Amino acid sequence: MAEEEVIDSSDSDRHARELAHARYVTFDGPHHLESGGELPSVTVAFETYGQLNPAGDNAVLVCHAISGDSHVARHDATDDPGWWDIAIGPGKAIDTDRYFVICPNILGGCRGTTGPNSYNPKTGSAYGPDFPMITTGDIINVQKQLVDHLGIDRLLAVVGGSLGGHMALAWAIHYPHMMAGTAAIATSPRLTSQALAFDVVGRNAILHDPHYNEGRYYEQEPGPLVGLAIARMLGHITYLSRESMKQKFDADRLSPRDVATQFETRFSVGSYLAHQGDRFGQRFDPNSYITLSMAMDLFDLGATHDDLVKAFEPAVCRWLVVSFTSDWLFPDFQSRQIVDALLANNSAVSYCNVESSCGHDAFLLPNELDSYGTMIAGFLENLNGGPGTVEASDDGEGRARKPTSIFHDPGRLDYESIAELIPPGASVLDLGCGTGGLLSLLKQRGHQRIMGIELDEHAAVACVRHGLDVLQSDLNQGLSSFSDGQFDFVVLSQTLQTVIDVRRVVNEMLRVGRRGIVSFPNLGYHKLRRQLAEEGRAPLVAVGGGTRWHDTQNVRFLTIADFDEFCREEGIQIHQHVALDTEAGRTVDDDPNLNADMAIVVLSK
Repeated sequence: MAEEEVIDSSDSDRHARELAHARYVTFDGPHHLESGGELPSVTVAFETYGQLNPAGDNAVLVCHAISGDSHVARHDATDDPGWWDIAIGPGKAIDTDRYFVICPNILGGCRGTTGPNSYNPKTGSAYGPDFPMITTGDIINVQKQLVDHLGIDRLLAVVGGSLGGHMALAWAIHYPHMMAGTAAIATSPRLTSQALAFDVVGRNAILHDPHYNEGRYYEQEPGPLVGLAIARMLGHITYLSRESMKQKFDADRLSPRDVATQFETRFSVGSYLAHQGDRFGQRFDPNSYITLSMAMDLFDLGATHDDLVKAFEPAVCRWLVVSFTSDWLFPDFQSRQIVDALLANNSAVSYCNVESSCGHDAFLLPNELDSYGTMIAGFLENLNGGPGTVEASDDGEGRARKPTSIFHDPGRLDYESIAELIPPGASVLDLGCGTGGLLSLLKQRGHQRIMGIELDEHAAVACVRHGLDVLQSDLNQGLSSFSDGQFDFVVLSQTLQTVIDVRRVVNEMLRVGRRGIVSFPNLGYHKLRRQLAEEGRAPLVAVGGGTRWHDTQNVRFLTIADFDEFCREEGIQIHQHVALDTEAGRTVDDDPNLNADMAIVVLSK
């Protein structure tokens, strides 16, 4: 096996070399810290990419994870790659031809910003263990000073993953009017107890290394490198998933790489961890690891939904929240806790749980960049005044869908009819919104508060790309994230036939919306009756899936008469019927159950 297949990781492009493009600024103090400590001054190392525009409104602050630094990307072809080089640069997700990107090394770090390895004027030597305890709040307060120093009144966005995601959340809460948007990736409102446990073990490994010398090891070789390496090995285990470890190591588990190390290398996974641990000690300070891991562990926005709702009350920006299905260090349920709290505050938020086998490291790797990178790019584009529109027939990749049956007319006549039924300015939640055709139409008509729910990841990504707020979620699990009457209208457009629990979904939409609008293909349409009766073939109702009975996503077929009967039995009031012949492009008044291929019904409880 080639070396890079075993040794390669999210750390591969990081190094201990001097940061050639780093700039430095010192802010005189005293700086009072949230824990009660104090720093006489703070120096910040930072790097910038692109140009601040004349309006000063294109700045994006990127916050790094625990082991990151200011070198987030290459500055030119001769430069070393940065830790997020795949996402930042000309033409990339965070496009430095369009945005002014700022990435500071964080307070407590060891790559140029004041931290435990910095000079302590009181002692004339490194702070070491005397460096005060810091919090995420302290970190962002220093970042705010840097942003002010650069002459920026308001950021376009704050973007961060993992610990950087904690900073992004804190920015939106503590400086709510300082950014138009926040992208929180692979993060949480606080760590789980399991994640805390790994950090506790990691810190103990450093603290009890015989070379730790109570933290005063800077002039004594070699320092607690064994403890730091073990802490990093533990960290790498949490960054991977079971599936990624299986793919990476199972085939040759007894064929480790030949690496020079004092750690066990009998197994391939052992040589990988040993390499990562030893390499980390070349560029990172053990005292910084203790300081920053503690700051991450102390970050806590609340244990309950009510706590989180209150914590996020100050935030007024738009949000993008991204999690990854195999991330067990920052599991997706914690991102949903953030999203649910934001929804309770009526914040504009998009969320996607990206399918990935890469674990927590997914946000730093190229495997799912097409999903999370596309969402970041679309999110920033919309904040920056992009068009934010999508054609009703768009498949999410900019290609026009071809009609596969009478129910896939590319003009989606039902969208136009539904839009006509919604009063100007009404808030709308679109269940099963697809790539956002109806939402885009409503946006063009001036509706401000619109949101979609969509299970398919690619469709959800397409919505975000076009500047539409969407939650990736399964309708069959209900709408518990939304409160009673939160929207004026809840729409279920050509999705009813794919719903497993119809009664639950319809009643939930009428709880969340003051009115509901349901559209569905009518199996009572005369052409479909004839196809079944005369040809003995299943009607090809392709809405929501494939074109044949065996590959469609539809799980039930109904007629207008069937749905009317359902509403009577459920005590649902029907306010208006609209029956359509989508082939002819007209409404139907004469025997709709026979002559209409599409029905639209306005409902309430």
